[in-house]
Amino acid sequence: MQLNKIRLSNEASERLKHLKARTGMTPNILSRLGFCLSLSDPAIPNSESYPEEDREFNRYTLLGEWDDLFVALLRQRLAQDNLSEDLLEAQFRAHLNRGVLSLFGLVKSMSDLAVLCERAASRHE
Repeated sequence: MQLNKIRLSNEASERLKHLKARTGMTPNILSRLGFCLSLSDPAIPNSESYPEEDREFNRYTLLGEWDDLFVALLRQRLAQDNLSEDLLEAQFRAHLNRGVLSLFGLVKSMSDLAVLCERAASRHE
């Protein structure tokens, strides 16, 4: 994946600011959680629904040492959805935006985030 800078939509960027205020967590960690949340949604996100308008992340800042893991998860999802690898970057941005928006609807406080993580862990036991 050649993507080095990742831009969010205005809506996702605003929601990320609110999530940071609600939880005290950094935007990159919240974005990673949202990305995983989006990957768990069976619907394929429409990349055209999320224009590149606002907050820009450096890819390494966003994914850190887990870059390979996140890219592998996305590749697995593309294969599951029968989508071409050519859509990797567009789907990455789409899952990131959709995930932040989904996370915003589910998390009002740090305790909501803990409950969300517990539910995800219990599904994989």
